[in-house]
Amino acid sequence: MTDKAALRQAALAARDRAHATVPPDHAAHLLAALAPHLGRPLAGYSPIRTEIDPSPAMAHAAGAGPVALPVVTGRGMPLRFRRWHPDAVMTDGPFGARIPAEGDWIDPEILIVPLVAFDRRLNRLGYGGGFYDRTLEGLRAARPTIAIGFAHSAQELPEIPVEPTDQPLDLVVTEREIIAR
Repeated sequence: MTDKAALRQAALAARDRAHATVPPDHAAHLLAALAPHLGRPLAGYSPIRTEIDPSPAMAHAAGAGPVALPVVTGRGMPLRFRRWHPDAVMTDGPFGARIPAEGDWIDPEILIVPLVAFDRRLNRLGYGGGFYDRTLEGLRAARPTIAIGFAHSAQELPEIPVEPTDQPLDLVVTEREIIAR
């Protein structure tokens, strides 16, 4: 199966099933992966649907340095990142994601990236809008930027088809493990 639409459908169904049984300590490996980077500007995400929730790790990181959430500013545009903290006033953003109602814009050096599926080569399958690929390309052109995919282990596929515009991940973190190069 190499059709991205079919892969997305299968991976989303696996994610839905995994979400129903997510363990309480699901972010423990994410916390470990972020530990060497605490204090550096970090972007997480506000989970939608059955995405695994990075907020425990984000709240911990916010005690050491700036944390932000992505804001969609327009179709075909890279994401921008608004500063977030656990008590931030939130509002509804595009696609159902919660975003800070106000706050400074920051340029993250570390990104926790949501995904639909991943493979062991650290390729990511997203929703198909290209937001993270455009964003990572721009950030990486300016300075080293680390992209950490966060997912349920059930979202792993044997192989993700890669296009020239796809940006690889540096790590994939699941509730079970950290996968690195």
